[in-house]
Amino acid sequence: MTSSRAWIRTVLISILAVTPLVAHATNGYFAHGYGARSKAMAGATTAFSQDSLAQAVNPAGLSYVDDRFDGELELFAPFREYRVNGAGMLDQGTQESESNFFPIGTLGWSRKLDDAQTIGLAVYGNGGMNTDWRNVVNSSNSACPGQPGVFCGGRTGIDMAQAFVVGTYAHSFANGRYSIGISPIFAAQTFKARGLAAFSNFSSDPNNLTDRGRDYSFGAGFRVGAQAELLHGLRLGASYKSRIYMSEFERYRGLFAQQGGFDIPDSFNVGLSWDVDDALTANFDVEHIRYGEIKSVGNPISPLFQGAPLGAGNGPGFGWDDMTIYKFGAQWQQNANWIWRGGLSYGQQPITGSEVLFNILAPGVQEWHLTGGFSHALSKEDDLSFAFMYSPRKTITGTNPQSPGQTIELSMEQFSLQLGWSRRF
Repeated sequence: MTSSRAWIRTVLISILAVTPLVAHATNGYFAHGYGARSKAMAGATTAFSQDSLAQAVNPAGLSYVDDRFDGELELFAPFREYRVNGAGMLDQGTQESESNFFPIGTLGWSRKLDDAQTIGLAVYGNGGMNTDWRNVVNSSNSACPGQPGVFCGGRTGIDMAQAFVVGTYAHSFANGRYSIGISPIFAAQTFKARGLAAFSNFSSDPNNLTDRGRDYSFGAGFRVGAQAELLHGLRLGASYKSRIYMSEFERYRGLFAQQGGFDIPDSFNVGLSWDVDDALTANFDVEHIRYGEIKSVGNPISPLFQGAPLGAGNGPGFGWDDMTIYKFGAQWQQNANWIWRGGLSYGQQPITGSEVLFNILAPGVQEWHLTGGFSHALSKEDDLSFAFMYSPRKTITGTNPQSPGQTIELSMEQFSLQLGWSRRF
């Protein structure tokens, strides 16, 4: 048993090493879709499955996917910025986060055992949180005159990535009208933080608060899903991903609530897909992510200034609310060789104005996503798919709880390009 766990940990660390996943993957730190086909339709694919990466959204959808392999690479570009106005704790002015371009890899495989049973495997990721604020020298009006760094500890930022290995079993019924599926999920996280010296006196374990290098966390959960053809050409899909219970970040026990706890929240997906005609399909999805259930993410920062230290059992967090995202996507098949896609999604960002101070580290404020893409058949077995995403700049403003006369603005905009190659067997 011990050797099996060690093998799984080694595999997950290897995946994190070769698949550099990045921050703010558009809906908080969840991706807006998985795979180029899904992302080109803003992730509205709970009831419309086209490739082996469908299992990352709804495992039941694998029943409607042929034997295939999908390999994809995304270039993700989040441009993050914060601005401080008024005298107080932080140095005034505007800062832009560096390290703005990241590659993200995704793999999927599916195989039919018979007319009713399908199995699959997928490797994919969420970003997590990432910022890289340069080593500014604080002015005489700040909390630490002459000292470098946003929070008086030199170059400042955090870097979190999440990788998932998912196996899937799907079973269809009634000549394919209905399907159910289940996916055990094995997850790994990596995290590091630096430059948080200003919070040392507010930590339950200041020796494990910041600048401790990269740490790893492992855990498991599951996803279940179903699809049903309600009427000819009209499909309903639903899935639920459990909370993924992760081991603690031991090197950051003095930062995250519950002594380094950082579980991955549960989420729900419901979707409708309608074949308008032989060429056009329209899809509508709703996704709900329960960020508020994870104490290190959902707890507000206010207890920090009322005696509850960072890292405590119910310690302060980033103050993120739950998030509900509405997605619309459409697909038009021009002919046997070309398929075109487009989409739009909206979800109210999870950060309130009272939480801007700590979220300089994690400004996950995006709301709108505009997407498009296509697939082109190269042969009977191979095709290429492409997806583009643009998330317009979103800004939120709030008061620094440590300096009532000081306001902080957090803003970000995002771009991504994804290219996928598929081989059917």
